[in-house]
Amino acid sequence: MIFNKDTAEKTAELLLQINAIKLNPENSFTWASGWKSPIYCDNRLILSFPTIRNYVRDEFAKNIEKQFGKPDVIAGVATGAIGIGMLVAESMGLPFVYVRPEPKKHGRQNQVEGFLQKGQNVVVVEDLISTGNSSLLAVEALRNAGANIKGMAAIFTYGFDVAEENFKQAKLDLYTLSNYQNLLNLAVAKKYITEKEESTLREWSVTPSTWGR
Repeated sequence: MIFNKDTAEKTAELLLQINAIKLNPENSFTWASGWKSPIYCDNRLILSFPTIRNYVRDEFAKNIEKQFGKPDVIAGVATGAIGIGMLVAESMGLPFVYVRPEPKKHGRQNQVEGFLQKGQNVVVVEDLISTGNSSLLAVEALRNAGANIKGMAAIFTYGFDVAEENFKQAKLDLYTLSNYQNLLNLAVAKKYITEKEESTLREWSVTPSTWGR
């Protein structure tokens, strides 16, 4: 679910402007999962554009407090959400921790890095939601560490049915600054893509795991 429509539209336009989101229906990308896709999203580029990263930071801070109440801690999912998560925590005057994909193999073997006390209220910040699996593994690690997870806030989601089901099973509320539907609407309106390309992009979103094979 998006925080609000105005933020969703502006965020989508900013991501397209800096090529954080690339649309290429004619020459698909291959994701790490092996899925073929006419879209590629790299939200880490946001950090290289001060005005845009400040906009994303401010929208997160404002909407997180409005939707979830002010938490005790902000947690970022490594590695893509460490930078923006830390900016959000700084803006809100809150402690910050981040969650590794798996525990370290040496030293203290931490998966959650930073100071976190049992029972603290945490909002998780993520950069991108596809299936939601990796994001929810981070939530599981935080819950195992004793955190009370108030919800997750992400920059962008593809809006896959499998992600919606995964978050439902995990009993976790997900809110995003923008999503695939708003992105496509804006891309057509601003002529980033043609109507034919829009059709391809919408077709992919229905069956992403088998598209292009």
